[in-house]
Amino acid sequence: MFKELFQDAKNGHHRSIARCISLIENESADGILELINERMDIPVIGITGPPGAGKSTLADQLIGSYIKDDKKVAILCIDPSSPYSQGAVLGDRIRMNRWYDNQQVFIRSLASRGSLGGLHPHAIEITSFLKECGFDLIIIETVGVGQSEMEIVSLGDVVVLVLVPEAGDEIQFMKAGLMEGADIFVVNKSDRPKASQFTKQLKLSLHEKEDFNESQHVVNTVASSGEGIEELKIAVNQQISSSFDLDKQSRLIAKKAYQLISHKKMEKINEMDLKEDIMLALKEGELHLHQFIKKYI
Repeated sequence: MFKELFQDAKNGHHRSIARCISLIENESADGILELINERMDIPVIGITGPPGAGKSTLADQLIGSYIKDDKKVAILCIDPSSPYSQGAVLGDRIRMNRWYDNQQVFIRSLASRGSLGGLHPHAIEITSFLKECGFDLIIIETVGVGQSEMEIVSLGDVVVLVLVPEAGDEIQFMKAGLMEGADIFVVNKSDRPKASQFTKQLKLSLHEKEDFNESQHVVNTVASSGEGIEELKIAVNQQISSSFDLDKQSRLIAKKAYQLISHKKMEKINEMDLKEDIMLALKEGELHLHQFIKKYI
C-alpha cells in the first residue's frame, strides 16, 4: 500500500501527497519514510520573523514570482495550534487561496502543536518527503514566535528573516539566534516612515557582528504591492546557488539527523509517568535525580 501511494505522490498527485503527509503527521508512515532518499538538489526556503511582519503576503508573492518562471512550488504554512483541537488555525491557507486550483502549487497548513521552534514536530520528515514529489523548491513559513524559532535554521537551505521598520529597537537585543542564522533580511512594509533609517541600522548591526558574512543580503519590500519581490527572489537564488556545497549540506543533514534521533529517544518518555515514578521514589525515601534518570537514557 505504501509503495503505491508513495509512487502516486512522486508522480505529483496532490491528493496522494496530502494523504502521505497526514500519515507522517500521525506517525503512521514508517513504510513511506523508509522509501525517502535525502535529496540535496531541492532547495528549502524558510521564511520566519515576528507576527505581523508580513510573512504570508511575502510567501504568496514569492510563489507568484516562481510560477512565472514555470517552477513547481510546495509551501508548508506552520499555523498556531488550536487550544481545543490542537489542529491548525488555517489562516495562511485562507490568505493564499488563489493558488488552490494551480497544479504547480501545493499548499499544506500544519499545526505547530505547541512547538517552541516555530515548526511542526515532523517538519523534517515532511520536507524530505516533499523533495521526492517533483517540486522545484519548498517554502516553509514558520508560525511567527520571534527569536525562539531556531529550528528553521537547521532545516532551510536559505533562511529569510522578515522585519518591519517598527522593529528598530529590537535589533539592539538580537545578539544571537535568528540574526546569526538568517541569510537574507527583508525589511517589509518599507513604505512606512523611518524605513530607510531602520535599514541603515540593520546593515550596521550586521557589519558589527564578529562573524559578519558578506553573502548576507538586506532587501526592502512592500509585499502587499509586490515591490521588491523580484530583488528578493534574485537574493534567494544567489543563496541557493551557493548553498549546495558538500560541507554545508553535511552540516545541515547532521542537524536534521540529530533532531530526529533526539525525537526518537524521547518519544517513549511520558512526563506523567515520570511524575508517578518520582512520587513513588519520594515516598520510599531519598531521590537521587541523576541516578534516577539513568534508566531513561
